[in-house]
Amino acid sequence: MILRTACLLLAARFAIAAVPTPESYFGHPIGADRTVMDWDKVVGYFQALAKGSDRIRVDELGKTADGRPFVAATISDAATLKNLDHYRKIQERLADPRKTSAAEAEKLILEGKTVVLITCSIHATEIASTHTAVEYAHRLLTQDSPHNRAILKDVILILVPSLNPDGVDIVTRWYRKTLGTSYEGTNPPELYHKYVGHDNNRDWYIFSQPETRLTISKLHNVWHPEITYDVHQMGASGARLFVPPWLDPTEPNIDAILMQEMNMMGTAMAADLTAAGKTGVAIHGVYDFWTPSRHFMAFHGGLRLLTESASARIATPTTMTADQIGTSALGYNPRERSWNYLEPWLGGPWRLRDIIDYQLIAFDSCLYNAALHRTELLRNFYRVGQRQLARTDPAAFVITSDQRDPGAARKLIETLRFGQVEVAQGSDGSAVVSMHQPYGGWAKSLLERQHYPEDRLYPGGPPKRPYDVTASTLPLLMGVDVKAVKDTVSTSTEWRAPAPAAGPLLKAADSDSWIAVNRAWKEGRPVWRDPASGDFSLAAHTGWRELKRPRIALYQAWTANMDEGWTRWLLEEFGFAYTSVHNGDIQAGGLRNKFDAIVIPDQPANSIENGHRGGTMPPEYTGGLGPQGAEALKEFANAGGTLIFLNGATDYAISRLGVAAKTVTPARAGGRGGDPDAAGGDRVAGSSEFYSPGSLLNVKVDVRSPLAYGIPADIAIWSEQSPAWDTQLPVVARYPDNGILASGWLVGEKVIANRAALIDAPMGRGRAILFGMRPQYRAQSYLTFKMFFNALLYQ
Repeated sequence: MILRTACLLLAARFAIAAVPTPESYFGHPIGADRTVMDWDKVVGYFQALAKGSDRIRVDELGKTADGRPFVAATISDAATLKNLDHYRKIQERLADPRKTSAAEAEKLILEGKTVVLITCSIHATEIASTHTAVEYAHRLLTQDSPHNRAILKDVILILVPSLNPDGVDIVTRWYRKTLGTSYEGTNPPELYHKYVGHDNNRDWYIFSQPETRLTISKLHNVWHPEITYDVHQMGASGARLFVPPWLDPTEPNIDAILMQEMNMMGTAMAADLTAAGKTGVAIHGVYDFWTPSRHFMAFHGGLRLLTESASARIATPTTMTADQIGTSALGYNPRERSWNYLEPWLGGPWRLRDIIDYQLIAFDSCLYNAALHRTELLRNFYRVGQRQLARTDPAAFVITSDQRDPGAARKLIETLRFGQVEVAQGSDGSAVVSMHQPYGGWAKSLLERQHYPEDRLYPGGPPKRPYDVTASTLPLLMGVDVKAVKDTVSTSTEWRAPAPAAGPLLKAADSDSWIAVNRAWKEGRPVWRDPASGDFSLAAHTGWRELKRPRIALYQAWTANMDEGWTRWLLEEFGFAYTSVHNGDIQAGGLRNKFDAIVIPDQPANSIENGHRGGTMPPEYTGGLGPQGAEALKEFANAGGTLIFLNGATDYAISRLGVAAKTVTPARAGGRGGDPDAAGGDRVAGSSEFYSPGSLLNVKVDVRSPLAYGIPADIAIWSEQSPAWDTQLPVVARYPDNGILASGWLVGEKVIANRAALIDAPMGRGRAILFGMRPQYRAQSYLTFKMFFNALLYQ
């Protein structure tokens, strides 16, 4: 026995020796000033760990948007890793109480492991967590202690070193390019994700990006983690680290058990950080728990933990003086001691290594508490499922079979099913979503209208800003008829998608028609359109006109713009050919010879005109369109081209190009190019006059307009502090006199009542189309996609 133990200890020492240290592999200590990582080296290091240890396995789950490997490391003791499928099946049975009796569940709870998913650097300028993942994995595998043995014994850790590998390389490449220059530590002039930049963390219910889909399909839906810990960074002027409890409001479909457990785990992590001598730890501040766009796991029985660490300048140290510390943040004052910010951090040097040190403690605390509370976490995981099954109001949602837009209806159902919502077939062909299922609350949050609470900084004060948006009603966004019913609906089988309509006729109202039209053009086939209805045909019809494939330009500024990225994604998803154009391309003029439509995405007018100031970025990335670009755009429209301005960019059309409209809504700070987390909690209030912080608003549509082909007369549009106008120009969409809010939160309805939300402004032989909305909102707004597409085809 003694000999066997000695042999095991010796074998363990050899195994530890075989695991390379991070410093020996990367050539520098982790977190050293001005050091960044390449993604292939990160992947290579985790593969080296797997070769040297029997307590880690590394799997490539698929490819990113730009074709890089997307990987996850599973870490536990050797016996657990040998039987992973057994533990996965335990998770699967606990996740659905319909499969498992309470007595059976108790046996499984005693045997099971707490599954913890830790996800890093989804926002690629927040580089620290990928470095932390490397160092923590090495520590857990090589530092033999009772503490680590408890984690390895009772926890299955699934560690994703980055949810955005493409962004890791984009930021690394830019940082090295600017290292040693005055631009060191700046953000890249391109989005740090191929399409969506910072909004990749707002994709957790529409699942549009490959990284999101891989994480959901290969990890969440397979392992059903009890805990998902998402590691982020924020601005530098407040706390050093945030951890839950969350601010109000919390989404009402999330189980109270989960909210209490998040409070428990978050405060335990805060206590461990404080005990380790770390100051500037804030709880119950800045971040609410409302929108499902970030909280997939909490609708699927698991905790969502978040830490937000104060940032350095990428990997460059910074120093904060006391007077640079902010004076206000949601939920606490960064300069004052309070119950939820007990030891303020009041200035000093701050570097990448500091962020890693805080995160290492948070990683370890999360995992050790997951081990300590294993049985309670598993038991409550099962109980949350039981409570979901007991839902009664409504009994179900019914998606009727006779839809104006069959393609959008199918997409809605596919989206629900991707999130493991069961959809049955009604006797009349309708799709039925029962609430009596483990993820009924998830479906309910996406199918019902949101009623965001009236939330003020103080009684009679300005509105308190939500962290993200306030509405997520997919039927309104997609233009799909969905009804809540109180009684159980009889169903026959699992829902089956109906066969697509046959024949050459393509309805303008059907989202699938637009894909078919672009496919025909790509294949060199002609397309005709009915000038009365807007419908398409792939065969000639008397009185219909043949459509030419539009030559589309999409303006891409050097101020990285998420709205531009979402627009690119949409064009590619539906098959539109386009050309990205920069400042010099537009300033060169002659645009009408090259293009039929030019799209200017959501961006403030001043940013479009001036871009980055000289001295803030390398010269090739400074400046905007300037007067020369404005003249070129006017020339383009006067010669018969179509200019399309989205949301905040409409101010440029009015103030620089002379479109005759008066904006009645308050000026909006920033645009869709910014990073909302970088504010560090300093953005606390909205306008008391008018505030529409990501809401769905009702409008009346002039269906006679070519922009309204396939669109009903009454719709809801996406408003993110979006403009509205007084104008004598042709108005295609207008707010009603009252009853404007459809879902979310709206302050100051009277400001926009009876005002224009979509203008079709003649300009010479062409036109400028002003969308007072985001018609292509985050891959979700299928209804208004078609208004945008109609604008592209305006001939």
